[in-house]
Amino acid sequence: MSSSEAVRCSGLVRRFGERDALAGLDLAVADGEVVLLTGPNGAGKTTLLRVLATVLRPSAGSASLYGHELPGQAAPARRLVGYAGHEPLLYPLLTAAENLRLYSALHGSDGAEVESALEGVGMARRAGDRVEELSRGMRQRLSLARAMLHGPRLLLLDEPTSGLDDEGRGVLLTLLEQPGRTAVVATHEPDWFAGVAGRAVAIDRGRVAV
Repeated sequence: MSSSEAVRCSGLVRRFGERDALAGLDLAVADGEVVLLTGPNGAGKTTLLRVLATVLRPSAGSASLYGHELPGQAAPARRLVGYAGHEPLLYPLLTAAENLRLYSALHGSDGAEVESALEGVGMARRAGDRVEELSRGMRQRLSLARAMLHGPRLLLLDEPTSGLDDEGRGVLLTLLEQPGRTAVVATHEPDWFAGVAGRAVAIDRGRVAV
């Protein structure tokens, strides 16, 4: 894998029982590239992101992040990745700030970056609000803040525009427009990302469509 590559998948397979959610997928993403994953529901986009985020283990084939092979080198790879899935993965009874402090501690940090992370997604004034009191759009913003908390080299985003209002979409756009940003984004709204994405990759039945 070249040092300029963020992601490389070769013949990647992920099975759920007898069904192949990924069926020999090949994909390379360069460092500094924003790539969209498009395709119908059930095509394998979310499964691919979850494998790259080290949430799921590959069943066959190979996947690597910045040269770290998965799943064997998942620990160092995980430190390079910020993942925001379709579900926000937040603790509803904790405040916005408490959620970020918890995730900061899991990354071995003292939480000094929490305030700036909240400011970065326009949520500084909602820091003391419990997640259960936040709208879906605000939860989505907080999920983005969590993904960015440890300064990842690679962002993996699953339908990040879902539930976001215009202001929230502006926050997302700002994150993706940062110089050198590398991201893989699953979306049903590829036209919205036209100004920041380098290319779109269509996924169908667990493979890159040709």
